[in-house]
Amino acid sequence: MMKFRFRRQGADPQREKLKQELFAFNKTVEHGFPNQPSALAFDPELRIMAIGTRSGAVKIYGAPGVEFTGLHRDAATVTQMHFLPGQGRLLTLLDDSSLHLWEIIHHNGCAHLEEALSFQLPGRPGFDGASAPPSLTRVTVVLLVAAGDMAALGTEGGSVFFLDVTTLTLLEGQTLGPDEVLRSLPDDYRCGKALGPVESLQGHLRDPTKILIGYSRGLLVIWNQAARCVDHVFLGNQQLESLCWGRDGSTVTSSHSDGSYAVWSADVGSSPALQPTVATTPYGPFPCKAINKILWRNCESGGHFIIFSGGMPRASYGDRHCVSVLRAEVLVTLDFTSRIIDFFTVHSTRPEDEFDDPQALAVLLEEELVVLDLQTPGWPAVPAPYLAPLHSSAITCSAHVANVPAKLWARIVSAGEQQSPQPASSASSWPITGGRNLAQEPSQRGLLLTGHEDGTVRFWDASGVALRPLYKLSTAGLFQTDCEHADSLAQAAEDDWPPFRKVGCFDPYSDDPRLGVQKVSLCKYTAQMVVAGTAGQVLVLELSDVPSEHAVSVASVDLLQDREGFTWKGHERLSPRAGLLPWAAGFQPRVLVQCLPPAAVTAVTLHTEWGLVAFGTSHGFGLFDYQRKSPVLARCTLHPNDSLAMEGPLSRVKSLKKSLRQSFRRIRKSRVSGKKRAANANSKLQEANAQLAEQACPHDVEMTPVQRRIEPRSADDSLSGVVRCLYFADTFLRDELCLAAAHHGPTMWAGTNSGSVFAYALEVPVAAAAGSEKRPEGAVEAVLGKEVQLMHRAPVVAIAVLDGRGRPLPEPYEASRDLAQAPDMQGGHAVLIASEEQFKVFTLPKVSAKTKFKLTAHEGCRVRKVALATFASVACEDYAETCLACLTNLGDVHVFSVPGLRPQVHYSCIRKEDISGIASCVFTRHGQGFYLISPSEFERFSLSARNITEPLCSLDISWPRNATRASYRLRESPKLSQANGTPSIILAPQSCDGSPDPAHSKGTDTSEPLEAVLSPMSVDSATSADTTLDTTGDVTVEDVKDFLSSSSEESEKNLRNLAEDEARACAILIK
Repeated sequence: MMKFRFRRQGADPQREKLKQELFAFNKTVEHGFPNQPSALAFDPELRIMAIGTRSGAVKIYGAPGVEFTGLHRDAATVTQMHFLPGQGRLLTLLDDSSLHLWEIIHHNGCAHLEEALSFQLPGRPGFDGASAPPSLTRVTVVLLVAAGDMAALGTEGGSVFFLDVTTLTLLEGQTLGPDEVLRSLPDDYRCGKALGPVESLQGHLRDPTKILIGYSRGLLVIWNQAARCVDHVFLGNQQLESLCWGRDGSTVTSSHSDGSYAVWSADVGSSPALQPTVATTPYGPFPCKAINKILWRNCESGGHFIIFSGGMPRASYGDRHCVSVLRAEVLVTLDFTSRIIDFFTVHSTRPEDEFDDPQALAVLLEEELVVLDLQTPGWPAVPAPYLAPLHSSAITCSAHVANVPAKLWARIVSAGEQQSPQPASSASSWPITGGRNLAQEPSQRGLLLTGHEDGTVRFWDASGVALRPLYKLSTAGLFQTDCEHADSLAQAAEDDWPPFRKVGCFDPYSDDPRLGVQKVSLCKYTAQMVVAGTAGQVLVLELSDVPSEHAVSVASVDLLQDREGFTWKGHERLSPRAGLLPWAAGFQPRVLVQCLPPAAVTAVTLHTEWGLVAFGTSHGFGLFDYQRKSPVLARCTLHPNDSLAMEGPLSRVKSLKKSLRQSFRRIRKSRVSGKKRAANANSKLQEANAQLAEQACPHDVEMTPVQRRIEPRSADDSLSGVVRCLYFADTFLRDELCLAAAHHGPTMWAGTNSGSVFAYALEVPVAAAAGSEKRPEGAVEAVLGKEVQLMHRAPVVAIAVLDGRGRPLPEPYEASRDLAQAPDMQGGHAVLIASEEQFKVFTLPKVSAKTKFKLTAHEGCRVRKVALATFASVACEDYAETCLACLTNLGDVHVFSVPGLRPQVHYSCIRKEDISGIASCVFTRHGQGFYLISPSEFERFSLSARNITEPLCSLDISWPRNATRASYRLRESPKLSQANGTPSIILAPQSCDGSPDPAHSKGTDTSEPLEAVLSPMSVDSATSADTTLDTTGDVTVEDVKDFLSSSSEESEKNLRNLAEDEARACAILIK
């Protein structure tokens, strides 16, 4: 019979206030390189750079920590971007030919990005069919005239429109049509083929009235906008790709589709120029690809730079992505591993300067950003303080280390500097330095570790907004692979023509997929770490400040324990190198433990105080004493029907027949169980329960939701023996006659995919002096103490032991070195076991159930990630709570109290369709988290109201004297989502309740709540609405009545406001 349990009346207002001081959900910043970039812009006055993406995102970068992010309403590709120099304004062109004006606005000293205006050329045809002809008014190129208040738009029909940038309105009578240009051409050229689309528009640096226009046919025209006449004509016949106008206006450089470029003299009289002064094909004479873009920069020291992309010989190097840099007799062909999007030079743009004198070259590629120092001999690459390609090799795992000691931090930074020493030149500094970072220095240092497919582990500074690379650890040098052969081939090709030079670090190809890193664990107090890989390799490494040459000890652990009937059909183990091996300063391997069979490692944990490392695969788990270099324990967790675990992730011999058979068995089981439930149902009981549920409950009583029925999982499911988690703890495990006589000791816990938990009591030699680096010599013994089998056989996600105060146990060496509060060893300990379906707390050492929360039964979701985190209060610096943070398969984040397991808050964090994002999520110890929103970007979010890492920055903007803030002409509600599912910036200033601030809607600059303007990545109100509405389990009858009574009035009010907003927007926009 269905039972109703009633909770205590009402909610505790004091507890609700405390929740607001402890918990708050914010998506704060995106770390890494923007996914699928499509456009680039640079403001030489403010020294800021903008990157647009195919999803419509706009990202502006300055000095480290200075970041602004926005998103267009339509998810269209950003094709071009142009800064209004010094004004903090950005004009973007989308592939639908719409123009958008963005502004960096300051509120209370902090800046954020807003979309101010948008514009669409009239006469654009519809998309009724795929065969519709291209629009003659499709914008192909945009030029901002030097004054900055007018823009020229080149179109596919050959026309040039002129636009008032401040209002984004067409200037009547200013349009230049192709017919007007044709009248200035000779008859024989005029009678040929059409001019074609406008391919390039260039402005004169010292005379803003002159515009250089390049048509696809090859015709170049210098148009005098003031006199409305053609000054010069250059009769080219080769298809045009790009143009560059010299600084003094006397030379014009054009690049063409046949891989050639030409230099024209603009000093000739009004007669048409028939031939260029210089015409060359750099990589000829054989057919070459088009030179897509070319730059000409002169230097005070003599000579000039010619920088162009493309132009490679079509037959031999047509698939290369190259940028060529030519100065005098020196030619360097920069060879990149991904497609070139755009590039620019950092040079002098002041009209009074005679020379460009380029300082740096920035090249935006599809997968990375590369900056070269042009003032240092050899033109070396400048290390980027941010925008590093996280996915230079595909990310396979990640981990976060909080509160890194200053000594270890300095050692890691020093090791990283020795890996890539920079030339002793003051010029080799990062050129994008605009804005000021207003964020305070982080109180603690945070490390983000990422494991990669090529066997590397990268260390990132995750303390602030800019994710800075610190150090790269490579494990491939320990094994025999094909790397040497590839390196010799690369060296042999260096002397060939063209003079290729490999630039950039993006390398998506792995020499051996078995090198892939699966798990990483770092001890921040002893500088020791463990790295586990795809082929069952487990490496124990130690940080060394000096290079060394030593042999690595190798040991094997057989996890099958000679079990019969199982044959490994997967990949072979990696072959380690023998003898003395050279190791650079940094983390150096000491011991290699090889799991047999060589399956991918699924769990690993390290305890440096005991000198032990535990590891698990799909076959079982092992315990290894890396101090004595001897195995301690090996346990097989395979079920007799677990033959699928013997095939491995890289095997291609999986049986299709067996997979189909297993699928049909599951379907048959579900149908049979469904029929049984239907047959056993009592119709009268159902009717009675329905009538009882329809009755209104008392006003102050909340009814618990009906729990879902959870079917137990079959014991013979494939991969049931996968070890999901491992954990070390100093706690009570052995049963004693009385609790007072119980003694604590080292233990190891293991949880599997079939809901089994194994707890081992360890006998570890005790150190004579507390806090000593190494324990005494002596064998470690392990004895099985407890074994728990969860009822529904749900996979065990995490295990944690809580002390007598209900707090998690400290890390190794934390308590012995007085770095953390010692755990309470007087009261009874408890173990928290988190499965995919529920959280359960058992008392120790009896292992009796104390409390539980059935997440799947209540919420209908499954647990994917779990972590214990400390949440500090905003109101009181000394108050903090330790809670359990959980991410579900629906992308929701739940927070529970510990050890009571009472639900505190829950938020919608990741789209449930984003499986890779959910799988990549990592929680920190202080209530933050990271997850991949693309292969190259981490989204950072915070669950803590106090611990938030977000951009706080300002920018010195020089507004024109008569300029008005265009963002107040267009009022939009906050956008629902940003690129890759992240919340967008707030377009209109918001008040505390989420409604537009009335003071700002009038155009005034009165102060507003600090939370609304602190960051350019403020939390979207639509996200907040989702989190407040997504609490179906807590909705009462009174809530429904209140909602129904107020919905009609609110809907009428919203309709009126919407009509007013549309009328105001229509008065501004040009449809």
